Amino acid sequence: MAHYAFLDENNTVTEVITGRNEGEKGHNGEDIADWEEFYGNIRGQVCKRTSYNTEKNVHRLGGTPYRGNFANIGFTYDEARDAFIPPQDFPSWTFNESTYVWDAPIAKPTIITEDTADPVTWSYQEYWDEDAYQADNTKGWYANKTNDTGNPQVTYEWNGTAWIAL
Repeated sequence: MAHYAFLDENNTVTEVITGRNEGEKGHNGEDIADWEEFYGNIRGQVCKRTSYNTEKNVHRLGGTPYRGNFANIGFTYDEARDAFIPPQDFPSWTFNESTYVWDAPIAKPTIITEDTADPVTWSYQEYWDEDAYQADNTKGWYANKTNDTGNPQVTYEWNGTAWIAL
């Protein structure tokens, strides 16, 4: 089983389908030399194969990464890199040429750890606040406990070395 991405005139992915592997015969036993071309001709769109197992330019099963990332709707196919590039998350984030994804200007911190005496196992939702970063470029990462039933929920801010409850 292979996956194929259809591109619009701006090389933006509009759809991803499951199709035939290279070397597989067609439904009627015919030889198909190029499945990208075959699917593209049917749709009248450019079609590019994509690997379900490639993310951040790493093959999750240890194989050779293929086209940077598994294509998703809204990704852009970059011909020069022969890679699928996700949309930029925020204006301050920069493109990473080795992982083919966008990186925050402040590295994403590790998850908050709790005091082992606390009997509750907490889950956290980390998020980037672009407005906070634009106001103070030492800030940007925040987190909330997703299973916190308190009202209001406690918000944590990353100060560069530790999570601080606000």
